[in-house]
Amino acid sequence: MTASFVQVMIFLATGIGIIILLTAVFRIHAFFALLIACFVVGSGVQMPVENIINVTKQGFGHIMQSLGFIIVLGTTLGVVLEHTGSTKVMAAYILKRIGEKRAPLAMSITGFIVGLPIFCDSGYIVLSGLNKSLCKRTGISAIIMSVSLATGLYSVHCLIPPHPGAAAAAGTIGVDFGKLILIGIAVAVPAMLVGYWWARYAGKKIKDDETAEAPVMDPGTPSPSVLSSFLPVVVPIVLIGIKSFLTIEPGKSMPAWMKLFLVIGDPVIALTIGVVLAFVSVRSWKKNVIGKLLQDAAEKAGGILVIIGAGGAFGSILAAAQIGEHVSMAFNLQALGILFPFMLTAVLKTAQGSSTVAIITAASIIQPLLPSLGLNSEMGKLLAVLSMGAGSMTLSHASDAYFWVIAKFSGLGMRSMLQVYTIATLLMGLVTLLVVYILSLIYI
Repeated sequence: MTASFVQVMIFLATGIGIIILLTAVFRIHAFFALLIACFVVGSGVQMPVENIINVTKQGFGHIMQSLGFIIVLGTTLGVVLEHTGSTKVMAAYILKRIGEKRAPLAMSITGFIVGLPIFCDSGYIVLSGLNKSLCKRTGISAIIMSVSLATGLYSVHCLIPPHPGAAAAAGTIGVDFGKLILIGIAVAVPAMLVGYWWARYAGKKIKDDETAEAPVMDPGTPSPSVLSSFLPVVVPIVLIGIKSFLTIEPGKSMPAWMKLFLVIGDPVIALTIGVVLAFVSVRSWKKNVIGKLLQDAAEKAGGILVIIGAGGAFGSILAAAQIGEHVSMAFNLQALGILFPFMLTAVLKTAQGSSTVAIITAASIIQPLLPSLGLNSEMGKLLAVLSMGAGSMTLSHASDAYFWVIAKFSGLGMRSMLQVYTIATLLMGLVTLLVVYILSLIYI
């Protein structure tokens, strides 16, 4: 394989262009777009067809090995919490503690907590009925309440595993899940707050659109208690966090308690514990309900896994094409440092709409460039993932499916959404980048 720098760059740009064109314009599933891009880039840099096939299989398999169980279990936890009504219990508890006068902040915090295990679009749909009832009870503008909830969910969706974008980027870059979750939560707080602030500031200037009726959610089973609603979310995070900060000195015997936490703190085991806690939060279950929930979770996770696997395959093709070596020899990437992952992901996000596809694609490109960017340390890799997460927030508009979920379930018009929600996502991305940049000055 003797491809020149210009040839490699042309086909890299072509591959990214194909992903954006197929997913954003022709609405083709991201799995097929990424798979086609693998063959276009591989063929363009003169890789033999058999090599392209082998490298693609290896990349797909590596990502499945790293993330398969985590994505399935994380999706299952979210599905069970939705069905049991735990999300609404958490929301009602937070509202009671904060007060109706601060209802937008309560919805933002609710979105933040509920969004830890649940995808932002699912979380918004589940909580939209509560959001609408609060608008009527408090008299607060629907645009303020809706964007506060939406940005709270969005802040964690883009930054923290087990959400597929952050999880895939962590697997590709090689970042510890526990540390990414804990530091990611801290970084997501300023993003949530700026989203809430902009909703309050800009929403006051906009007259409410005519709102549609909130969807009626099936109560399914009796609501669990407050404690049992929060435990499935909090316990896995605590267990994974403890394991991440345990240090084992070579040659020394390991205490029994440390062995225990190393086992139960594994993300797969911790999420399994969360799923079990979510199931036991309801005293009785109908025979056919559990099987249906698990089937729904597996099917939902399958759609995510094929995208993540194709993203891993695309990354392997880029690694085999020696993208990193070519780019590092041509440019002084170290001058850009933590800014480059953000810029690349933001361009991909804005162009094709999906935060997950944007961060998966960007991680494949960034991984071989880490030494050139000066981000090859453990902390550098973690901050690179968070920088890409910030880019995947920037910005959400009409090409983003979540944009339309918010508009549809809140009854908000395009103009209101662009003026308040879209600008909020831009500010969230920039504030998150600023926080990550400050951390890079301290730790790198």
